[in-house]
Amino acid sequence: MKQNNPMLGLLDALEQQLQAAELWDSVPPSPEQLASEQPFAIDTLKPEQWLQWVFIPRMKAMLAAGQSLPTGFSMVGYFEQNWQAEARYAEIITLIAQIDQQVA
Repeated sequence: MKQNNPMLGLLDALEQQLQAAELWDSVPPSPEQLASEQPFAIDTLKPEQWLQWVFIPRMKAMLAAGQSLPTGFSMVGYFEQNWQAEARYAEIITLIAQIDQQVA
């Protein structure tokens, strides 16, 4: 994995922002919660849990394995809607928008 990979930098920054906003859990969700087939696991996980336990690890694993990342997806709308009353999450939403731009 290239250390100067822009996506890796964005994922690391996203992780740091989630921790700074105290949205980082020390205990993982149950296997049943993680097995959701719904987009963003909306039926079993909070938005920040999905980022921490599903999105970030999968993207980092793909980068580490030298795999091509998925393209053409957009996540920012989901997070904007969920956190519209949370101005303190603006930096996190900005990072998510930058990730979306990387995979456009």
